[in-house]
Amino acid sequence: MTPGSTRKTADSLDDDDYPAYTMGRAAEMLGTTPAFLRTLGEARLITPLRSEGGHRRYSRYQLRIAARVRELVDQGTAIDAACRIVILEDQLAEAQRLNQQLRQPATGSPPPAETS
Repeated sequence: MTPGSTRKTADSLDDDDYPAYTMGRAAEMLGTTPAFLRTLGEARLITPLRSEGGHRRYSRYQLRIAARVRELVDQGTAIDAACRIVILEDQLAEAQRLNQQLRQPATGSPPPAETS
């Protein structure tokens, strides 16, 4: 292994979007079945990347989404409704983040005032 490839591997481990988990491992971590993960893929809530051999690979971000759906399903929410709730929660969080960014004062000096 070369120094450059070691660095790339280390960066991948810190990347929430890196597809590091196989379907079996992801299901095990979530305490669910591979069929549950396939259902989330069919609902287009998460789209796992595929390995060269065609196997599904999941990222930590996708596992957090799946865990939230699992939590809602365990509370009695239908899976399609749970998927919709998670989508709306994600959209709300993004809108709040953007809103916060826009409310922060701009760095630097204000634009010059126009004169007539």
